[in-house]
Amino acid sequence: MIDAPETRPAMPAFRQAVRYWLRLGCISFGGPAGQIAVMHRELVEQRRWISERHFLQAVNFCMLLPGPEAQQLATYLGWRLHGWRGGVAAGGLFVLPSVLLLYGLSWLFVLGGHLPEVEGIFQGLNAAVVALVAEAGWKMGRRVLTSPVLGALAAGSWVAIHFFNVSFVFILLAAALIGVWSGRLDRAAGGVRDESLLKADADGGGLDPEDGFLVLPAIPKVGWRRNAGVVLTGGLLWWIPVLLAGWVIGWGSTVFLQGLFFSKAAVITFGGAYAVLPYVAQQAVEHYQWLDHGAMMSGLALAETTPGPLIMVLQFVGFVGGWNHPGVLSPWLAATAGALITTWATFIPSFLFVFLGAPYVANLHRRPAWSAALAAITAAVVGVIVDLALVFTRRAVWPEGALGPDGLVAVLALAAWVALRSGKVPLPAVLAVCAVVGWARQAWAG
Repeated sequence: MIDAPETRPAMPAFRQAVRYWLRLGCISFGGPAGQIAVMHRELVEQRRWISERHFLQAVNFCMLLPGPEAQQLATYLGWRLHGWRGGVAAGGLFVLPSVLLLYGLSWLFVLGGHLPEVEGIFQGLNAAVVALVAEAGWKMGRRVLTSPVLGALAAGSWVAIHFFNVSFVFILLAAALIGVWSGRLDRAAGGVRDESLLKADADGGGLDPEDGFLVLPAIPKVGWRRNAGVVLTGGLLWWIPVLLAGWVIGWGSTVFLQGLFFSKAAVITFGGAYAVLPYVAQQAVEHYQWLDHGAMMSGLALAETTPGPLIMVLQFVGFVGGWNHPGVLSPWLAATAGALITTWATFIPSFLFVFLGAPYVANLHRRPAWSAALAAITAAVVGVIVDLALVFTRRAVWPEGALGPDGLVAVLALAAWVALRSGKVPLPAVLAVCAVVGWARQAWAG
């Protein structure tokens, strides 16, 4: 039975949607899983702006893209409701609160990181970071490594990066090729391309009339003209600030190099923030030496305390890198420019990918090779995250220059991991306890 039109929600005004996206950006704690769950509860179950089927189509689409899934999901849903301006508003407001908060926290870090009490807080937070990365690897491994082939890919990626220092980029490319080539990965990729979730309706909106959801606007007609316009506009917005930084500040400046580096990182960040962290650590820490592993761990802890996508940790890397290597600029100006160019290069590509691929969401179930490649890439990422967890654990438990292991940090990291595994202790509480313990030890020693 088809519901009467009055039972369906009315199309929200653009101003109403903007208020919702800003509110979402302020409360989007809990990582991508929690953020997607919040959007599902409010947009599907409560407001009924998006149908269940179309929401799942959108989630699967964003899983296939490099970049932060939750921010891209918000961008896509905003686009589906109000076109390009809705996508820009949704994706931008989703990250704006965390951009502002993390900028302030980064400034406090560089100003106060040398104080004993502050050092103690970050030592405690480092223990929490060890637990967080270990838990991320554990969860992803259980969800992804569903076949011997995928397990072998994870093990191989760990060996490649740990023993042979193979670039993260090459690991991802090799995994994608193996995924497309190997027919045995089809079953493992089935969860990504479940056709019961990806069948589209004739109207392109993923809407069954009896569902009682909002009738979405028609999908715009696609063709080479539209696609070329999206690529040209997105490419200019992406690269003009990066090239302008090189022209004004210098082609060898930290700010320009950060724009180049994080632009490259933006196109290979499949699997979320924990997937890109090993690559960032490999390049930003070891190659460019913008910061050390300890600062990287502190940045991850700060990013966990703010709303928005965890990949905002890259803004911290840009800030600290600019502060440590200001060149011709003042440290504050270089840090601010580094944070801005890093954030810009991280998120503008996400808008480009979403706007370019959004009209094709309904047909993703017809391209199983994409799903197979994603399954293989995600398996390889598990191995990379395991290596990251080992590096962070070694740095936290046995800091550089220390005569022996730090027993308190080791015990604190183990306790934090047990608390996270139990599912009964919220992440903010884990972070707070670790910070207080670290501070208390420094205060007692002082």
